[in-house]
Amino acid sequence: MDDISALDALAALSQATRLRTFRLLVAREPEGVAAGELARLIGVPQNTMSAHLSTLARAGLVSGERMSRSIVYRASLLHFREVILFLLNDCCGGKPDVCAPLIADLLPCRPHESPAHD
Repeated sequence: MDDISALDALAALSQATRLRTFRLLVAREPEGVAAGELARLIGVPQNTMSAHLSTLARAGLVSGERMSRSIVYRASLLHFREVILFLLNDCCGGKPDVCAPLIADLLPCRPHESPAHD
């Protein structure tokens, strides 16, 4: 992963519809979601969804596979992992105790918890 690839991925996710789409696709792994269904679920016209999916695909965050008359999109979790690891590569200057809370929050399939307020 290099700066340009990371910037492409982050730029693709910096728009509300694309962020919602990517998050929905992550939630629907590994089955994926057909493009038309994505448009319906997100609440945008199909041509608008197509443009957003193209942006996400160019950034390497989603891939599409033709299934009969539909294209089923899936989140590219491997590429997303590379982006996250790129961001965390120099985390905390080699002091794991500083990053431990952040890394603990990244555990897969962990139930969403609200932060404690004192």
